[in-house]
Amino acid sequence: MKNEAILVGLLIQLVVIVLIARIAGQIGRRLGHPIVVGEIIAGLLLGPSFLGSAFPGMFHALFPPDGQPGSTNQVIYMMSQIGLVFLMFFIGLEFDFGNVKSHYKSASLVSICGIVLPFALGTGFGYWLHPQFPATNTLAFSLFIGTAVSITAIPILGRILIEFNLTATDVGVLTITAAAIDDALGWVCLAVVSAIVRSKLDLMETLQMMAMVAILAVILLKVVRPLAIRGIKKGFLDKSGKASLNGLAMLIVAIMLSATATNKIGISSLFGPFMLGAVLYDQTEFKEAVFQNMKNFITAFFLPIFFTFTGLHTNMGSLGSGIMWVALGLLLFVSFFGKFVGCFVAARLSGFETRQASAIGIMMNTRALMGLIAANIGREMGAITAPVYCMLVLMCVISTIMAAPLLRRLIRGTEMEAPYRLSEYVSSRRGMGLGIGELDEIVA
Repeated sequence: MKNEAILVGLLIQLVVIVLIARIAGQIGRRLGHPIVVGEIIAGLLLGPSFLGSAFPGMFHALFPPDGQPGSTNQVIYMMSQIGLVFLMFFIGLEFDFGNVKSHYKSASLVSICGIVLPFALGTGFGYWLHPQFPATNTLAFSLFIGTAVSITAIPILGRILIEFNLTATDVGVLTITAAAIDDALGWVCLAVVSAIVRSKLDLMETLQMMAMVAILAVILLKVVRPLAIRGIKKGFLDKSGKASLNGLAMLIVAIMLSATATNKIGISSLFGPFMLGAVLYDQTEFKEAVFQNMKNFITAFFLPIFFTFTGLHTNMGSLGSGIMWVALGLLLFVSFFGKFVGCFVAARLSGFETRQASAIGIMMNTRALMGLIAANIGREMGAITAPVYCMLVLMCVISTIMAAPLLRRLIRGTEMEAPYRLSEYVSSRRGMGLGIGELDEIVA
């Protein structure tokens, strides 16, 4: 009966998590933000900063703390990590190397400048803040902050470009390409930082981890990719073009094995699935079948669990002293200023006008999911403390919330306004968001 009671408690938690996420996502959409912004805020609302502060009895009844009867914190954690494992595979699968090859010069400049400047400023901010948390390692503490502020969330950025109908514009193409490069470099940076922290700053052990990651990448590219392509052609798709049951089972096994491989190497389990997806990015029919069978369920069920898990560990009460609130304000400035200025200057050097370059800088500031993942990895490794984790989560949320309103104001009176007005008109007629193909048909 004890296990049954825990199961019932978990089911109630999941009902609340999924419902609140969907409601908040739709509210966020109506306010002009991507749905995921509302889902992230829903996760924070269910945590100690809001529900725990306003209704502590309800909060502890819904989410009993560790050590108390009915506690499911470990189960929630495991479910959130499983969801991220699959999500990282989807993100890797969506990585478009074709765009990178077509626009790599300007996009590489924007991406590199958009990483180097915020990383330097974030790391410097970490060194300044570290004396407040002497129990942590200075280098690990600073590097994780620098990494978190330099990442761009390509899935959220892609959603913004679709909703503003900028995917076919020069600004949109450059931004999504730069974000793709930024995403890849950000994960490489996070992998290096994770290896440094896991090795306890041992240079040889760090180099060994990175060498093993490189070997894994070669195996995925030279061995797994050809075998996977052969399997996709022979049996992954059934006669109707849908993923077969055996094919899906083998794919799930491959995703989990790739996650296990990077974990055994000594870095996060999330890197393996991303690498596996990236080596299969050009398998169009495979990609469509996988998304059709798996992506919506992962996004609707597992992703809100991750956001709730993040919210349960984000306590604004940990920012109790004045210096912590000053540090939060400084972190917000450093993160936005570093990313915006780096991308803006690179875009101007690439020939874009001031408003276009500003739009690129604003859109590249969307961190959301990727920043939250980096913050969670840092927390799990013990590199950052609870107050800093709270700061990084708020930085990710605020930088993402700012993107759509600032972009909406910026494009007024420019050549970017016409596609956006078209998307608004069609969206109001249909009462829902549009995909790229639908808008292309209307324009044609």
